[in-house]
Amino acid sequence: MAEKDGMIDESKSSNANAPNSSSADSVDVGKKRKSVRPRSLVWEHFEKYEDSNGTPRAKCNYCGSSYAADSSLNGTSSLGAHLKKCKKYPCNLETKQAKIAFQNISKDQVTINAWRFDQEGCRKALAKMILVDELPFSFVEMEGFRHFINVIQPLFRIPSRRTITRDCFELFVEEKKNLKLFFKETHLRVCLTTDTWTSIQRINYMCLTAHFIDKNWILQKRILNFSPISSHKGDDMAIVITKCLLDWGLDKVFTITVDNASSNDTTVKEMSNQFNKWGSNLMDGKHLHVRCVAHIINLIVQDGLKEVGDSVRRVRQAIRYIRQSPARIKRFKDCCEIEKITSKNSLCLDVVTRWNSTYLMLKTALKFENAFVSYGIHDPGLLDHLLTHVCEDGKDVGALTSGDWENVRKMEKFLETFYNLTLRVSGSLYVTSNIHFHEIGELSCALNLLVESDDSVLAMMAKRMKSKFDKYWGAPEKMNKMIFIACVLDPRFKFDYVAFVLLKMYGQEKGEQLRVEIKLYMTSLFEEYRKVTSKMSQGSSTSKVEPSGINTGNIHKRTLIQQEYLRYKAESGNMDAKTELDKYLDEDVEVANENFDILLWWKVNSSKFPTLAEMTRDVLAIPISTVASESAFSTGGRVLDSFRSSLTPRLVQALICLQDWFRRNLLPLK
Repeated sequence: MAEKDGMIDESKSSNANAPNSSSADSVDVGKKRKSVRPRSLVWEHFEKYEDSNGTPRAKCNYCGSSYAADSSLNGTSSLGAHLKKCKKYPCNLETKQAKIAFQNISKDQVTINAWRFDQEGCRKALAKMILVDELPFSFVEMEGFRHFINVIQPLFRIPSRRTITRDCFELFVEEKKNLKLFFKETHLRVCLTTDTWTSIQRINYMCLTAHFIDKNWILQKRILNFSPISSHKGDDMAIVITKCLLDWGLDKVFTITVDNASSNDTTVKEMSNQFNKWGSNLMDGKHLHVRCVAHIINLIVQDGLKEVGDSVRRVRQAIRYIRQSPARIKRFKDCCEIEKITSKNSLCLDVVTRWNSTYLMLKTALKFENAFVSYGIHDPGLLDHLLTHVCEDGKDVGALTSGDWENVRKMEKFLETFYNLTLRVSGSLYVTSNIHFHEIGELSCALNLLVESDDSVLAMMAKRMKSKFDKYWGAPEKMNKMIFIACVLDPRFKFDYVAFVLLKMYGQEKGEQLRVEIKLYMTSLFEEYRKVTSKMSQGSSTSKVEPSGINTGNIHKRTLIQQEYLRYKAESGNMDAKTELDKYLDEDVEVANENFDILLWWKVNSSKFPTLAEMTRDVLAIPISTVASESAFSTGGRVLDSFRSSLTPRLVQALICLQDWFRRNLLPLK
């Protein structure tokens, strides 16, 4: 034999090296070779057989479905795909018994939860991810995402981009239904903000946002509408707002905050007439119109910056010169290293029509003051540029000096006050109405001091700004009374503080007159709320007391006697004449500190002042700027980019609203 001679046949040699073979197999070629175990795991769920034509087939062990299984022609991909959707496959069946899952709630804490695969729940979570992270709908069809899902959960059937689009809109319909039910059950009075915007599709949109404080004393904000409008006329905008409120079932509106566009005056007036028809307009709509503080501050500062000094112009031109060339930027960075300037900021050029950009430009430039001096030594071209360049207004620009940097430092400090003020009044996650009058008083004092400044440039700027300030806040009899009342309802200030600031701002005679008017208006508003509260209490008491209550037990007898006693005290004049408002104002003010939570204070004391607390809930919910509505436009800019310009306005509204609602779920409705 060949084996004895040390020579082995090639075919026999390959059999000898085959898996699960033995030495006996190589000796006896007639002996049947052992079968090799299939490498694919899908064969644990399928059975091989041959059809009538002798073609290899695979039969599912659960549902009996048959697939081609020729090893040379067919793979196992179709078998794996069937296994994922097989309705009789045990892993696809929903069972009552859940699995244990570990979930990280913090870096060092893990919770154990019950888990069961839920196809519909996963699709809803995927839709929320698309919305919150502002991902394109085509994200679900990307190769990397599909590979990730197949690894992490092969049972999940990834939807197409069209399916996920429908899922997002269905989610909007569901969430809108829940929110409408919340408004219907709570009967809250809401405050509105609205603003308009034009997309890259040249479609005019109007955003309407509702602000309110829920029963748990948490400030809430929800976008109600982000819909196209035909024009920016006040009448047309009022019609759109009315239709939106009817759709949501909201007829109780406390205030509407808008910017200073003249068309908004018409809008608010028309809405006030509409609320009168509905019978829900408090105080005949006298406090309905709230002007955006951020826009007024912007107009005030813009007027002041018309007197910008030459020092600011020189800094602007120096930054422009350096930014014109990569070589100059590199040389400027070298100067920063020499001067040991470690700031990570980069030089920024302002937009002349945006005062906040001028503030940021000066703030950044001051960090590189020494680098500018060093750069001027190494690059004489900067000095030539400043000496020869002519600004837009025709004024020559000279070289930068130490005096220029001192002037820039003053200007930066001057603008910082208004920049921080804008940030404080533009918040939508915390109460701002209570600081409205306080900030106006602070701004008035700051401008009065600057008018008397020795710096002629700052004094001239302050005079121009004071003139614009008086246009909006110089006639307090025309101002919205809620500006003052919100400050009174802050337990750190109350009425004495408001009266004092009025005297400082408007003088003794006018300040005293305003104090009386505000007190009268606040008392009238409180009486409106007390009437509503008394009607509700009478309705609930009459529904509980039966006609035969006097014979039903001692509890009903005592109730009737108490009612008779209260009626007797009222008729005899022995009833306590102090109202909740009077008692609140008579109490000592709270100590002011940075950690004071006004909503928490009213939550704790709402049982002591139940009617006043209801009024306070509406007053503190007033937003004093339209930033809440304008912030939706930044989101809208990302949603309506050039790659998604085919989105319909109906779908745009769903996306914007859902993004706002899901992000606000950090503060759930109570």
